[in-house]
Amino acid sequence: MIRHACKDDCLQLAALSIKVWLDTYAVEGIKREYAQYALATFTESYFSSLLDSPDYNLLVIEKDQVIQGYALLNMNSHYQSANNGFELEKLYIDTQFKGHGLGKQLLTAVEHEFGNVYWLYTWVENESNGFYLHLGFRKIGQLNFEFAGTKIENNVYQSGLI
Repeated sequence: MIRHACKDDCLQLAALSIKVWLDTYAVEGIKREYAQYALATFTESYFSSLLDSPDYNLLVIEKDQVIQGYALLNMNSHYQSANNGFELEKLYIDTQFKGHGLGKQLLTAVEHEFGNVYWLYTWVENESNGFYLHLGFRKIGQLNFEFAGTKIENNVYQSGLI
């Protein structure tokens, strides 16, 4: 079932985010800076503040009271221009549920409720690049930032249903 997140979900969302983030980015193991970032960023209060913000929408997919993944939308974040739509800031699926179509279901729900013009970025080494290309997303640029003294390169994609 896909639904809007509520305050009671915040603790599970924090734990799921830490798990997914570390599985994705700590490929050589859990370095101190990775642990610091994940534990400081993905907190119950972080998700509570997102739910209080008019700029964000958060959809969860759950089964039997288990949150299997979520889509976080930043409605006021634009890449280069507002014509590229809102930002899909996070699409996190619990590793044990990957490959079951949950990400695609969440994207379908996002498009149904909020529109099909949106953008996202993902680390160039993330396996999700293939997922987005398979679904027809177009690469429209690159977005780089520094993390722990390292330049992190990200591909920017726009939804393919425009």
